[in-house]
Amino acid sequence: MQVLKQAAIVAMLLVFCGVAFAATIDTQKSVLTIRVFKTGFFSAFAHDHEINAPIDGGSFSEDPASVELKVDTRKLKVIDKDVSDNERDKVQKNMQGPEVLDSEKFTEIRFHSTNVEKVGDGWHVTGDLDLHGETHPVAFKVQKVNGHYQGKAEVKQKDFGIAPISIAGGSVKVKNEVRIEFDVVGQ
Repeated sequence: MQVLKQAAIVAMLLVFCGVAFAATIDTQKSVLTIRVFKTGFFSAFAHDHEINAPIDGGSFSEDPASVELKVDTRKLKVIDKDVSDNERDKVQKNMQGPEVLDSEKFTEIRFHSTNVEKVGDGWHVTGDLDLHGETHPVAFKVQKVNGHYQGKAEVKQKDFGIAPISIAGGSVKVKNEVRIEFDVVGQ
């Protein structure tokens, strides 16, 4: 009985000292932003898009290092500031419609790490991204700044079966590469 009590105390000390640190993602304080950029001959007349992607849930750990999170595609919100409400609504409808995310059919975006490697004062994370019914590897760097885990990743829409939107005969189109920026905090 005494041995069990001592083992329990040692385990609690290890957890409190950070040897086995795991946290649930604080979905209220964490931010995931998707940036979509324009290209094409008349791209000067178009605009880039900023999309808020609320994290629906997930967790991370420094030891052993791992991360996983999920996003509900139906909650993604276009927040372009320099456009009319009508234009923003059109972009929102296109993004969630069958030509891009098809949010009614593919309701979740998921990421789970397969390898996390300590590099200098941060980490190099590799993992599987499930998006639009397809799973592909993604790699990115993470820095810890004032208790926040920050970084950005780039993905190609075509890798996930999404054809970038094109208008005006292709003279204005969305770039294939999309940047995902994140600032994740634990509870």
